[in-house]
Amino acid sequence: MKVKALLSVVVGSMLMFAAYAQNTSDDELIERIKPVGSVHIAGAQAESASAGPRSGADIYQSACFACHGTGALSAPKINVAAEWAPRLEQGFDTVWQNAIKGINAMPPMGGCMDCSEDDIKAAIEHMTKDI
Repeated sequence: MKVKALLSVVVGSMLMFAAYAQNTSDDELIERIKPVGSVHIAGAQAESASAGPRSGADIYQSACFACHGTGALSAPKINVAAEWAPRLEQGFDTVWQNAIKGINAMPPMGGCMDCSEDDIKAAIEHMTKDI
């Protein structure tokens, strides 16, 4: 008896939903399921569109420092010639392409998903400028 009652409820619900869906436009559905609010975290700044090219130092500070400032995961530290030499011997373009595509523990684009290829190039130039 309980199974019949449950089955009746399920089938009835499905029929009601089908009838509702047929009589509801996409715009009405979108309106019904849109968010009713948003979350603001005090002290957090809203993301904004890039105001243009960033400097290599800016890219380094925001995306590269965690590994290249500390040597984490065997990343060559900024301006340490002995650590960069084996990489730079392959040519700057190879180092740049490795940073774009990812190599060893470094993810593609160095993990900077809002960076352009030129941003990555500027960051590498910044990290190797005194070598």
